[in-house]
Amino acid sequence: MKNIVLCGSMKVKDKILEIANILKDMGYNVLLPEECMRGEEKTIASRAHFDRICNSDNEIILVVNAPKNGIENYIGPNSFAEIAFGFYFHKKVYLLNDIYDPYKDELMGWNVIPLKGDLKKLNKK
Repeated sequence: MKNIVLCGSMKVKDKILEIANILKDMGYNVLLPEECMRGEEKTIASRAHFDRICNSDNEIILVVNAPKNGIENYIGPNSFAEIAFGFYFHKKVYLLNDIYDPYKDELMGWNVIPLKGDLKKLNKK
């Protein structure tokens, strides 16, 4: 069973939990940003989640870049940092939706893979 670390804005927490359940049904071991979801101090929550991303047992990072405040494919600063960690630690990094245009150059250069809403594409990679 592959481990998959979910990332995303806490404003779309319900979507993250929905995706987590789908992935569990697909046979993945899902790791959530638990400390963030509980509202723990940002320093503690971020470090704990970065540790999950950097852990050698966790091969896949999936950013749930759901629409936020009317912005499609939104990736906030914390999720962008998580993507950078994933890239640096040689993880496969996916976006649930499409590329977020303001970060297009970096995301494309780091080989981040947009799933365009199709989680089945994870099994093909």
